[in-house]
Amino acid sequence: MRSMAYVIAALAAVGIMAGIAMMPSTTTENPQAVQNASAVSTSESVMSEPGSLVMRVPEMHCPFACYPAVKSTLEGTEAVESVELTEQKQEGAIDNPEIVVKYQAGFNVQAAIAALEKKGFAKSEIVQ
Repeated sequence: MRSMAYVIAALAAVGIMAGIAMMPSTTTENPQAVQNASAVSTSESVMSEPGSLVMRVPEMHCPFACYPAVKSTLEGTEAVESVELTEQKQEGAIDNPEIVVKYQAGFNVQAAIAALEKKGFAKSEIVQ
């Protein structure tokens, strides 16, 4: 059942990428705005100072297999100090799939999200 979901997700991703590739370019209308937008997204993906952030990992369902996989994946990412599961209402279950990531300068948010996606935790995002 899970493999079927992965196949559907992969097909959806390919369809989205094809749709984005076929979208008309806006560089002829306002090239400066497009250039500035790409500069902002690139600079925000690599943290220049140490800190922490909250990530939502919707595919993280259990504290026994999923959370340890998320933790080891992120802690294997450059500049990550620690990964902690947020407080849950019920012990032994994940009802709030959020984690707190403490990082050093040079932490690449996009690389961390891509690493999670590669391990099967799609749709991970920064909450705070």
